[in-house]
Amino acid sequence: MDPRPGPAPRSPGPSAAALPYLDAGTLRRLVPVARAVGILEDALRAGLDPEDTPLRTAADLPGGQLLLMPAAAGRYAGVKAVTVAPGNAERGLPRIQGTYLLFEGGTLTPLAALDGVALTSLRTPAVSALAVRHLAEPDARDLLVFGTGPQAYGHVEAFAAVRPVETVTVAGRDPARAEALAAHCRELGLRARALPVTGSGPEPGALREALCRADLVACCTTARLPLFPGALPRDGATVVAVGSHEPDARELDDELVARATVVVEARSSALAEAGDVMAPIRHGTITTGHLAGNLAELIAGRVAPGPGPRVFKSTGMAWEDLVVAAAAYEAWDVAKG
Repeated sequence: MDPRPGPAPRSPGPSAAALPYLDAGTLRRLVPVARAVGILEDALRAGLDPEDTPLRTAADLPGGQLLLMPAAAGRYAGVKAVTVAPGNAERGLPRIQGTYLLFEGGTLTPLAALDGVALTSLRTPAVSALAVRHLAEPDARDLLVFGTGPQAYGHVEAFAAVRPVETVTVAGRDPARAEALAAHCRELGLRARALPVTGSGPEPGALREALCRADLVACCTTARLPLFPGALPRDGATVVAVGSHEPDARELDDELVARATVVVEARSSALAEAGDVMAPIRHGTITTGHLAGNLAELIAGRVAPGPGPRVFKSTGMAWEDLVVAAAAYEAWDVAKG
């Protein structure tokens, strides 16, 4: 999506009763992950400033939280409403549910609704892959994934779209889920193994080996404490952390952040929501000046990786949802004739 002002969408927008709904399958068909990576990069190159995006708001509810993520750019505006209900697992329901509403930017006429969880599951790996495209070593082939949920699956496919990934190690608490993701990786033509993580952590030697060898590390968990010692990732490795958007939750420790060239989606969101960054600042391990740049600066070539590891920390931002949702709507609008 081009964030610059332009002509209105072809149709003025349906009535509320006829509002089209783009479900998960439709969204994946209209915007494959490789295309989403390009759409996000094009928007940033066209001048979209991630620092201008409003931060998410959270409302505590009896059942959990309601998160609202609004954004506007060029011809479109939109908002994602997501609920987080920790007790849903016991009810056999998803922990996270949500809907995205897309509006025409000038009149604010509703244009479409989209599956909010599917949108998140697409744009988050695409944002990570965009960072990896510009931050990771060109020949990065060995991937270590922490987590076994939808984001873990998405990150394997997204990273394989931008780097010549050959081997995947899956670290997960549920052995069956870890093996299922490893089997999925093998179906994609990758060599893969599962590394189950018990309550006391994975077998230390196996985790140390995987971390020391990995070219890419994707942290896609609900962890609130660091997943591994920050001394283990090798210099030149790229670590992506996407699991949290809370100041007191983190997947990375102070040592790794201090060693690394750190890129964030936007300084504004990282300094308000990213515990992986905020905790080392609170501890005095780093200062705000340690952040090497945001995503727009990275793709513009204004971030020079240092001699240590590279870290990309994302919290998820509303502009990303808007860009991908608008592209999906435009593709749907063209397809319907």
